[in-house]
Amino acid sequence: MGATKHIQKTFQKEFKGSKDESYDYKAILKERMIGFRKEKLSVVRIEKPTNIARARKLGYKAKKGIVVARIRIRKGSGMHPRPRSGRRPKRMGTVKRTRKISIKSIAERRVSTKFPSLEVLNSYYVGMDGQNKYYEVILVNPHAPEIKSDKDLNWICENTQKGRTSRGMTSAGKKGRGLRKKGKGAEKVRPSQRANKRRTK
Repeated sequence: MGATKHIQKTFQKEFKGSKDESYDYKAILKERMIGFRKEKLSVVRIEKPTNIARARKLGYKAKKGIVVARIRIRKGSGMHPRPRSGRRPKRMGTVKRTRKISIKSIAERRVSTKFPSLEVLNSYYVGMDGQNKYYEVILVNPHAPEIKSDKDLNWICENTQKGRTSRGMTSAGKKGRGLRKKGKGAEKVRPSQRANKRRTK
C-alpha cells in the first residue's frame, strides 16, 4: 500500500474513532482537537497540511504562492433571537433553523477576508469537537510567478476568478447553489437561483 492510501485510511480510522492493537485512533484525534482549540486565533496559517493526501487531491503543491490556513468555526445554525411578541413555544422559531449556506462555505469566506490578496482553491475537513468544526483552506497567490507558470494552477490567475468564495465558485459554494444537480429536477438551478426566484430550493 502506498503512502497516500495509508494516510487516507489512518484519517478514516480517526474520524470513526476505531481502535487497533497498536493505536487508539480516537485518543489521537482528541489530542489534536485539544491543540486546535487552545489556539487563540480562529484563523491560523500553518506550514503544511494536516492531511497531506487530501490536500494534494484538491490541488495543493509545496511551492511558493500556495498557503494553507486552518479555521475554527462554531457548529450548528448560529444564534437566533427569541421573539418578543407573545406566541406559543412551538412558533418561537429559535431551534431547528438551518443556515442558507454550509458551514464549510462560511469558513472559506472568513479565510478569504483574512487573506485578501489570495484566492481560495479548495478546503477540507480536519475534525470537530463539542463546539467547533475545523477546516483547512488552500489559498493561492494569483500574482506569484510560480503560479503563473504552473500549467495546473495558472487558471486561477484569470480575472474571472476574483472573489471566488463570495460568488460561490468553490466546490462547497457550487454545492450550495445546487450546481451538482443535472437533468430532471434541476431545471431552475441555472443560470442562477436568483434568476429563477429561488424556486430551486
